[in-house]
Amino acid sequence: MTPQLDVIGIVVTDMAAAVAFYRRLGIDFPAGSEQQAHAQAVLPNGLRIALDTEAVIASFHPGWTPPQRGGRVGIAFRCADPADVDTVYADLVDAGYHGELKPWDAFWGQRYAVVNDPDGNGVDLYAALPTAAK
Repeated sequence: MTPQLDVIGIVVTDMAAAVAFYRRLGIDFPAGSEQQAHAQAVLPNGLRIALDTEAVIASFHPGWTPPQRGGRVGIAFRCADPADVDTVYADLVDAGYHGELKPWDAFWGQRYAVVNDPDGNGVDLYAALPTAAK
């Protein structure tokens, strides 16, 4: 499967202000999003937009510091499965792109990795991890 653009993520300083702004542009964030550290809305075409506070990003990216300007938008591509995350990551790194975060099993249930595009923007790769058998 070719990775598919699925999420546009934006790192925010003030969640309430960001939710208010994007709502004014017609993005339907759920009620109560203003008080969350992570909020997302599904756009009419199925693409999702996600807002994460700086604290959320710092919680899983050691050494990350907020950029002084710009660089707060992230693009996430869904992969076919966890192994595909590793394959796509390796392909991009082998092609000379900078690997920001090597593939890892994230606490939110996804295999996750980050590669930088030519301008230094983080591009996330992810796939759902298999659920544990009960």
